[in-house]
Amino acid sequence: MSKGTALITGASTGIGAVYADRLAKQGYDLILVARDAAKLQQHAERISGETGRNVETVTADLANKGDLARVEEILRSNQQITILVNNAGLGAASKLIDSPVDEMEHMITLNVTALTRLTQAALPGFTERKQGTLINIASIVAVAPDLLNGVYGGTKAFVLALTQSLSNELKDKGIRVQAVLPGAIDTPFWDKAKVPVNNLPAEIVMTPENLVDAALKGLEIGELVTIPSLPDVADWEKADNARKALAPNLSKQYPAARYGISA
Repeated sequence: MSKGTALITGASTGIGAVYADRLAKQGYDLILVARDAAKLQQHAERISGETGRNVETVTADLANKGDLARVEEILRSNQQITILVNNAGLGAASKLIDSPVDEMEHMITLNVTALTRLTQAALPGFTERKQGTLINIASIVAVAPDLLNGVYGGTKAFVLALTQSLSNELKDKGIRVQAVLPGAIDTPFWDKAKVPVNNLPAEIVMTPENLVDAALKGLEIGELVTIPSLPDVADWEKADNARKALAPNLSKQYPAARYGISA
């Protein structure tokens, strides 16, 4: 018996491909979205053969408005979809000053605009059916923006902030929301970012299989933010609680006394 359908973007390789494998084995049918039709179909046939689940493929470039609109319509109209995994994205490692601005804009379009539109397309149905799971793949650069390209870090900080906001917006509506913050993962991401993964210290590189298995366990135990590499979750909780503690003092009638401006 199916648990519903999971739509996964960036599903032909890396993290997205592992999500497809794991969710099919959990009993979900799949809609796999990616640009590489041949690789996508090969992956779909393997999963379907191994699990017996129904696996559909959608060849789409989510940075293309027409392709994105097709996927949005699937999310709006297919009432069997119970999980959206927003995994498709691009990264960059070079400094902004050394990066072609068109490439940065393309990254923003995919990492921010497409993710937002797909999320907005899925949530009305989830809310109406009072069930659904939204998994947004962010990155550790969301909280450590000095590590890589600042635009990339900014896009992933957006994903984290959006997920945190949605958790509050959707509470008591039967919808699970999760942001996953991978560190360095052994995927084609690094080749696209022009930093081969073999150049990184082996001790900081996780396999996509371990990443996804940890993320799904985090989802199971109710984590809003999952950082699979972090040894002690209390460190994240302290940081997040410190952020929340700022809230009462972030907006005041007068500037703080340290600025020496009289009321």
